Formats: sequence, C-alpha cells, structure tokens
Amino acid sequence: MTRAKLPKGLSFEKALERLQEIVSELEDPAKGLERSLELFEEGVALSRFCRSKIEEIQKRVEVVLKETPEGFLTEPFEEGADEDEEDDGADDR
Repeated sequence: MTRAKLPKGLSFEKALERLQEIVSELEDPAKGLERSLELFEEGVALSRFCRSKIEEIQKRVEVVLKETPEGFLTEPFEEGADEDEEDDGADDR
C-alpha cells in the first residue's frame, strides 16, 4: 500500500476542498477499484491532516484564553454540548 503524499504548505481550507472532491469522485460507480483505492488513501491522509490542524487550533485557543487578564477558563470541547443545553429548556444564568 502506498502512502498518499500531501503537498507542502497545504492549508486546511485546500485540504477540505480536496476532500470534498474525493468524496464526489468516489460516488462515481464508473471508477475502477485501483483508482478508488488511491482516492481513498488520499482522503484518509487529508482527513488526518485536517484533524491535526483542528486539534492544533483548539490547543492554541485554550492557551490564549488561559493567558488573558480577565481569567477566562476553558473546558474540553464536546460536540453537541450546546444542543443539549438548549433542549432542556432550563436557563442556568
């Protein structure tokens, strides 16, 4: 199995754009098995790249919030947490 090579200096936005293109290409049933596998490998590499960029940004945001004079506190990011709070109808303020 060959590893997909990502271009140097790749931005998060470009990686996400390419990932969307790959998804569209993989939806085409006329693609051969080998080409589909190549696209899949590239997609996995791009997905990992995007995930690492998001984690890097989350860490940087936490550092900035911790260092402010106002004393903001950070909590771990949990997907769907805002939706749960809105659904219960309680106002904790």
